[in-house]
Amino acid sequence: MIRRFGAPRVNGRDYVLRPGAYAILARGSELLLTFQSDPFNEFQLPGGGIDPGETPLAALHREVMEETGWKIAQPRRLGAFRKFTYMPEYDKWAEKICHIYHALPVRQISDPTEPDHQAVWTSSITASRILHNDGDRHFVARYAQSGL
Repeated sequence: MIRRFGAPRVNGRDYVLRPGAYAILARGSELLLTFQSDPFNEFQLPGGGIDPGETPLAALHREVMEETGWKIAQPRRLGAFRKFTYMPEYDKWAEKICHIYHALPVRQISDPTEPDHQAVWTSSITASRILHNDGDRHFVARYAQSGL
């Protein structure tokens, strides 16, 4: 059973299954987050949806690059969580299965190419307070406690 964060499933509502891959990217005592300003102002773990035919790791590398401009290395899966949410950019309700990884940020290649995204470095303590998603905050807090 995958732990759920946020609102429960609403009976009678159609949800599209949307798996995604997201990363905790640490450099020293700081974490690399993405700030998305549209459709809402939100701090998020870098990552996103896994496209049809794409592996979770390929999606993770692609999404981190799009949202932060950083190349990553040595991704290691930490776990997953489920979230039922409305995705305004797609005008759909989704059951998101969020696979969380820890990876090393290797090098910044470019600015983010994803519109309305900005790469932000912050402490894990601050990240665990400002991340929009309960599941992201949970995994960051668990990561910080583990001392990885």
